[in-house]
Amino acid sequence: MSFCAAVLTLYPEMFPGHLGISLAGRALERGDWSLETVQIRDFATDRHRTVDDTPAGGGAGMVMRADILARAIDHAAPQGDPRPKLLMSPRGKPLSQARVRQLASGPGAVIVCGRFEGVDQRVIEARGLEEVSIGDYILSGGEPAALVLLDAVVRLLPGVMGNEASGTEESFEGGLLEHPHFTRPQEWEGRAIPEVLTSGNHAKVAAWRREQAERLTRERRPDLLAVRLPD
Repeated sequence: MSFCAAVLTLYPEMFPGHLGISLAGRALERGDWSLETVQIRDFATDRHRTVDDTPAGGGAGMVMRADILARAIDHAAPQGDPRPKLLMSPRGKPLSQARVRQLASGPGAVIVCGRFEGVDQRVIEARGLEEVSIGDYILSGGEPAALVLLDAVVRLLPGVMGNEASGTEESFEGGLLEHPHFTRPQEWEGRAIPEVLTSGNHAKVAAWRREQAERLTRERRPDLLAVRLPD
């Protein structure tokens, strides 16, 4: 069974975006994964195809309506659909490589892209939406975040990447940042490739890469090391 993604959005023309080219695009053409876009406005009932309204209690901006969004979700994921339903949201749980791997091993995902000030809380609860964040910053809408999530997932699907080892030897896979990389020429602007990498000693190369990964993680993301340490 291939990974089936359904994206609910006000801007379906933003998809597949960069996922339509390179390895992900070729995998999409082969049918290794599929992408359906659902225009949320198609489920509005007025002639203006309105999907939002003023926030209860007052305040700036507009809020996406529960009834309209629920109809779009029910269309994309009828009762019994096993795919997780995700809402891209800055208040969601941070997306991790572990969660990406879980999604990649499943049947797909239904991804809701919010706009305006947010989504009516009632539809989040009633449809069991899992709120997911890609970082502590605000975007104009959930579409860029959905593309990031799909990019991370699709590259892990069987057959998408040319070198399967690439998916397990990268930042966050082992709880560490990735080690530095080098390639030809041997020397560039007076900077040489570390000798250990040209020694041919695979054990020493592995040890050096591990040490460098730990060093970079200590310097740049000590929070990752804290997660790795037992209580």
